[in-house]
Amino acid sequence: MMTNLFSVFDPSTSILNLSLNWLSTFLGLFLIPMSYWLMPNRFQLIWNNILLTLHKEFKTLLGPSGHNGSTLMFISLFSLIMFNNFLGLFPYIFTSTSHLTLTLTLAFPLWLSFMLYGWINHTQHMFAHLVPQGTPPVLMPFMVCIETISNVIRPGTLAVRLTANMIAGHLLLTLLGNTGPVTTNYIILSVILTTQIALLVLESAVAIIQSYVFAVLSTLYSSEVN
Repeated sequence: MMTNLFSVFDPSTSILNLSLNWLSTFLGLFLIPMSYWLMPNRFQLIWNNILLTLHKEFKTLLGPSGHNGSTLMFISLFSLIMFNNFLGLFPYIFTSTSHLTLTLTLAFPLWLSFMLYGWINHTQHMFAHLVPQGTPPVLMPFMVCIETISNVIRPGTLAVRLTANMIAGHLLLTLLGNTGPVTTNYIILSVILTTQIALLVLESAVAIIQSYVFAVLSTLYSSEVN
């Protein structure tokens, strides 16, 4: 039962279907430029306001070192993750953000580039960051070990957080979807359908929140090395 339940996250074994499954990861990137050739509508204005708000917030988080190029990178990261989260809510579309293959591929290069930049250009600041201000001298060696471990596991926690949240919601929707067809009681069936609609709305909110959390944490990790 558990094997069948988690098999909904497996890509197809067919070579053609496998390529098309992972191609859905970049589907949002093909759709965004097309919207700029059309007449502005309500949804496009809302999306532009969201991007402007994110630009201002990321620029504040980055501090004096922040500029338009840095915020553009994190806004693009937010857009990529959010579109993939939403695409995974549609039937028969592969949810790429539920796999560590994608999330760890996004998190690890970002973290590694931040660390290399910080240790090469701001070595003294990075050493000072290992010991929080006000730490007693006796606890300094332990704090260095703790801060080092917390820095090393950052890409893993960043990737697992997104993957776990996407898997949890999809598992609930799959369980309710498998229960509905075998139910003969109309009252129970209506409750299941109502619950599925509520979960779908919740998953839509999770898709936005998790992409925002991923982008904000990446921005904070970048601001720490400057």
